This record gives sequence, structure tokens and C-alpha cells, in this order.
Amino acid sequence: MVNRGVKPKGKVKIEWSSNFAYAIGLIVTDGCLYGDERHMSLTTKDIEQANNFQKCLGINVKNGLKSSGFSKEKKYYHIQFGDVKFYNFLLSIGITSAKSKTIGGVLIPDVYFFDYLRGCFDGDGCFYSYWDPRWRSSHMFYVEFASGSEKHINWLRNEIINRIGVCGNLSKVKNKSYFQLKFAKKEALAIIKKMYYNRKVVCLSRKKEKIEKALLVEKEQQKTYY
Repeated sequence: MVNRGVKPKGKVKIEWSSNFAYAIGLIVTDGCLYGDERHMSLTTKDIEQANNFQKCLGINVKNGLKSSGFSKEKKYYHIQFGDVKFYNFLLSIGITSAKSKTIGGVLIPDVYFFDYLRGCFDGDGCFYSYWDPRWRSSHMFYVEFASGSEKHINWLRNEIINRIGVCGNLSKVKNKSYFQLKFAKKEALAIIKKMYYNRKVVCLSRKKEKIEKALLVEKEQQKTYY
């Protein structure tokens, strides 16, 4: 139990910025707060994401490796550190130690919402594209966000609607314990433009490159069509 009479010192500089908001998004999706009121961690399969997380929080912690599920060969990068002050800050903005199915809204400054959203996307989101066989020369692409908490995914949807007026499609994934918020084509493009508002934003490059390739296909298709 934390001694409330001692003012804690922190490893993380608590100051809102685009990078800080991005890291908060990663914590909400791929992070974990332990019940000791001090420690937290991030687990990811991407070394780039592990490094980005540390860079955005200004910490320097050894990237450990851990097995996932029943596969002992599948290793994930694991960052764990203690910081009472930062832990308490996370509690104050709505992130708890039992967050996966219970988290609701997160207190993010308006100016950094889409940095936070990019962190959520790099954590639990996905992008995919394909040629729709039902329509001649129809190239489709989607941006998706996922959460085990219905309250959080609803909050996320409402925040996006209020900011850029796109609502997507919200559903519970069949035979799964999580919810999915999906944006198609025009709406997806609006989300993409807001998340990647310049080329220097911190992000997971493999997802960004996948998006860029799909948008290049879309651009070529529009040239052909017109």
C-alpha cells in the first residue's frame, strides 16, 4: 500500500503533448496497471512500439520478453516500471487496474484527442483493404478500433462523432468478448487524416505503411475512373 504521507517522485514527466497522449492510448489498449498502486506495464509484439512507448514517456527501462498464451515460442516485448505519481495520474483520468472490461471515458485534452486515438489504433486497432468482387473496380478499406469495454468503445465513438461527424459501425464481435468500431472508406479517410496529421507523428510504422499503400491504390483507381 502506498504511504499517502510521502509525496511520490516520478519517472514520467506528467505534461500533455502529442507524444504523451499517444502513450496514454497505448496504455489503455496494451497496458496494465497492477493492484499494488505503483507498477504498470506494456506488452507488445513490436519492438518499435516498445521503443516508441518509452520515448513518449521519457523513460529508459529494459525491454523484457514474455511468452503469450499457450505458445512458449511466441514472445512479446514487456516493459514494466514503478511510478506512484504517474500511476495516480492514470487513475485520475479514468484508467484503473481492472480496466479491460470496465473502462469508460478518458480525460484527454481536446487538442491531443487524435494522438490518443492513434495510440489506441496502434494498440488494438487494425486497417485492411481489398477489392470487392461484387462491384467492378471497387477498392475498399477500413479502419477499426476494438475494446473489451462497451462503455469505452461508445465513448470513443461519441468523441469521434462530436469532432469530425463520422459515426462508423459499432458491433459486438460474434463469439468474442470484445466490441468493434469500424469505419469504411470515406469515414476511414477522415479518421486517417486526423491521426496522421503530419509525417513526423510517432506511430507504428507497419500500420502506417499499410495505410499508405492502400491510399496509393485508391489514388490510382480514381485516376483510372475519371
